[in-house]
Amino acid sequence: MKTLRTTTIVLAIALSIQALLPPCRNIPTSLYPYKTAPGWSYVKVADGLHSPRDLIFDTQGRLLIVEKDVGISQHIVDTNGCITNTRLLIENSDLNHGICLSADEETLYASSSSSVFSWAYDPVTGNVGRSLGPVISGMATSGHTTRTIAIPPHRTDLLVVSHGSNSNIDQDTSNPKVARAIVKVFNMSITPIGGYDFVSQGWNAGFGLRNEVGLAFDGNNMLWGVENSADNFARTINGTTTDVHTDNPSEELNFLGDVTVPNDNWYGYPVCFTVWNPGELLDHVFKVGQQFVQTPTPGFNDDTCAQISVPPALSFQAHSAPLDCKFDAKFSNLFVAMHGSWNRQPPMGYKVVAVPFAQGPDGLYTPTAASWSIRGSIDVFYPPDETQCSSSTCIRPVGLAFDAAGRLYVTSDASGEVFLLLQG
Repeated sequence: MKTLRTTTIVLAIALSIQALLPPCRNIPTSLYPYKTAPGWSYVKVADGLHSPRDLIFDTQGRLLIVEKDVGISQHIVDTNGCITNTRLLIENSDLNHGICLSADEETLYASSSSSVFSWAYDPVTGNVGRSLGPVISGMATSGHTTRTIAIPPHRTDLLVVSHGSNSNIDQDTSNPKVARAIVKVFNMSITPIGGYDFVSQGWNAGFGLRNEVGLAFDGNNMLWGVENSADNFARTINGTTTDVHTDNPSEELNFLGDVTVPNDNWYGYPVCFTVWNPGELLDHVFKVGQQFVQTPTPGFNDDTCAQISVPPALSFQAHSAPLDCKFDAKFSNLFVAMHGSWNRQPPMGYKVVAVPFAQGPDGLYTPTAASWSIRGSIDVFYPPDETQCSSSTCIRPVGLAFDAAGRLYVTSDASGEVFLLLQG
């Protein structure tokens, strides 16, 4: 018995060591213990950042990170993936999340809650020049204020911008002209003087999207998004209200499609929501991935959702809070950063997962799991027990970025850390 126990302990230590890459010089170890999926390993590459959010690499391998309420920091990365030098590239306390570079890397874009700003960028030196001013403005400054921005690989003159709701249930967003709970597209080659007005200009890439923070393009340049759904949910039937918020509604993976043409499809918010746990909704037989309303009426009910709303391609655990998504180089996996729950007991999320994708006979990329599956993703970087997590006990993943070597970088805003994940 003693020999078996000793062997088990040694094996556990070996597996733990195997999950770690060699430490980066002058970087302390992770604040919290984490695990990786088989074949994956990780190392912490940065510490002490101020709420690091989205991040990108330029073609010279420099890492640019939005530090919320501070600006944009720039980091030199060595051959091992470790950060060796850091500087504050742009000081702007309004910046809070989104960042991207134009295809020629001569223009750097970043977002605040109300605007998308631009600067001249030198891809050779990594220096920024003069501010080119806001290219988009007029976004709401209340509610969900993260504005993810992205440039389609095949139409580098376009800029895609996501805008969340201004509250948990933002009733006005049933009308897309309100321009909240929406993703919009703007042509940067013909930007008007003073920039675009977000509300009245551009075209839609889908609406009824409560908070579509993560955006990613697949191998056909089609847009996908991950959505944070609503909180504090109840279902009212014939005057009887039942709390269903622990496992409903689900977070979503949505197919938004070709951003070069308007997508005026409605994805359900603020009325139709997606089922994660049918067992909480006892008045009706649901499958995972179907949509429901909080208070059905003869004029608008669950069947209405099935008729007029676009359901998600895949569902995630309620309250896991997906904040970013990135495809790998082969488009065989979509990696999703789960920021973690704030009002669920027990907590969930606080990890990075992979959603396996495949290209079908029709050439389209889709998740390999069915839309009604609850096992459509694989934990890649995760805490020993996510049910014990909080913002002070676990990593809270936000931004994801692949470098040229295929290494995946992850920011954690609550802990001020950045991690490198490596497969193989």
